[in-house]
Amino acid sequence: MIKAFELAGAFAAHAIGSIAEGDALIPMLAYTNEDDERQMERLVFEGSGAAVEYGQQRLSSNAMDANDAALLYDGQIVDDGKKTDALIIELRTYFSPRSVATIAIPYTPKGDGPFQIHKPCVMVWEHCEDFDLDHAFGWFFDGVESHEEGSKVWRASFDGS
Repeated sequence: MIKAFELAGAFAAHAIGSIAEGDALIPMLAYTNEDDERQMERLVFEGSGAAVEYGQQRLSSNAMDANDAALLYDGQIVDDGKKTDALIIELRTYFSPRSVATIAIPYTPKGDGPFQIHKPCVMVWEHCEDFDLDHAFGWFFDGVESHEEGSKVWRASFDGS
């Protein structure tokens, strides 16, 4: 799951760069192949719901024959009874096929004041007993830092709440 978190961090930084500009985020499926090369598929469909469903099917089946994968899409979470915009990231590591994780990166869109990124939260952590969550998030932020432009936006916009 560690490499999946690093992959997710790099593509989350990419996604946050788009969201910060007020652009609609096209759902994307990021994965590493057997040579540990990063690949990304933009999931362009009529609606984002169909794109996310397609990405979830590919993530579940590992149709890409990947080592690790992350599906990233724009969504909402409920926080203290109110809906909050969030980048949703579903992660898989295929050497441990039952391990499933989903994290959310809540954010305040640009139109509601300055763009802000809030503290990531874990939504799903199933069959991940063999993985240390703090260590996984360390790798996630290493992935964020690996994206030159996205990491700048992240550092400037992160409020830690």
